[in-house]
Amino acid sequence: MGKTIRTLLEHLRTAPKISLTILLITIFVALFGNILAPHSPTAINPRIGERPPFFIAGGSWEYPLGTDRLGRDILSRLLVATRVSLQVSAMVILLGAAVGVTLGSIAGYSGGWIDTVIMRFVDINLGFPAIVVALVLAAAVGPGFWIVALVIGFIAWPRFARQVRAEVLSIRHRDFVALATVAGASSRYILWRHIRPNVLNSVVIVGTVLVGWAIIVEATLSFLGVGIPPPTPTWGNMVADGRTYVGRLWWISLFPGIAITLVSLSLNLLGDWLRDLLDPKLRNI
Repeated sequence: MGKTIRTLLEHLRTAPKISLTILLITIFVALFGNILAPHSPTAINPRIGERPPFFIAGGSWEYPLGTDRLGRDILSRLLVATRVSLQVSAMVILLGAAVGVTLGSIAGYSGGWIDTVIMRFVDINLGFPAIVVALVLAAAVGPGFWIVALVIGFIAWPRFARQVRAEVLSIRHRDFVALATVAGASSRYILWRHIRPNVLNSVVIVGTVLVGWAIIVEATLSFLGVGIPPPTPTWGNMVADGRTYVGRLWWISLFPGIAITLVSLSLNLLGDWLRDLLDPKLRNI
């Protein structure tokens, strides 16, 4: 156990420090945002509406990032929205990984017409722009937390399936799989016991990258009005709230936009680091 912890700490020393710090802060805010928020994120008070951030004339430390047109505190909404955005992303990754890993494993191990059918469906799904597909599905079904998570998960699973299938095509010809087959092990047992552990690294890497992608898609849907409906704050609908007044009340859209950019970029960089760390061929270069 001690050796494992030391190895983990050694690997963490090579991680991109800024990206890791941003991710840890984001997780902390997601867990405790409701407690950290100085004001109610949904309370409306037009008398204090359109206040600028503290560093601009007319601003104050009571509302450090200013208020929107309805008098809602931008900082409080930003903190609470962090949890919502990460919850959606987590549901998307879990759903996409569950479906994608299952179908990708079946396609890669079975081959033949089963592989052809599954992969053609994957190609069709990936052939359409993700945002357009999500927009159409969300508009057809209606807005809501679970609807958004299911819709984005529906367009996320092929990315897992394609990667896992490629891994399984290589693994299924290895000696330990052949020995398990000769020993009479069932296909289900071989997939679960022998193949699944060998594709987990790729699943983790794809999932890490797709978290940032899911945040952007959710924000886009909320921005277009078919995401999570008000009064629940999300980074996307916060950006949408200020788009009409961006020339005058720029802070309404700026701060959630910065949050989306930083978290998405950090997760992409961490995904690249994990790929280099978990892939022995890249690690030894």
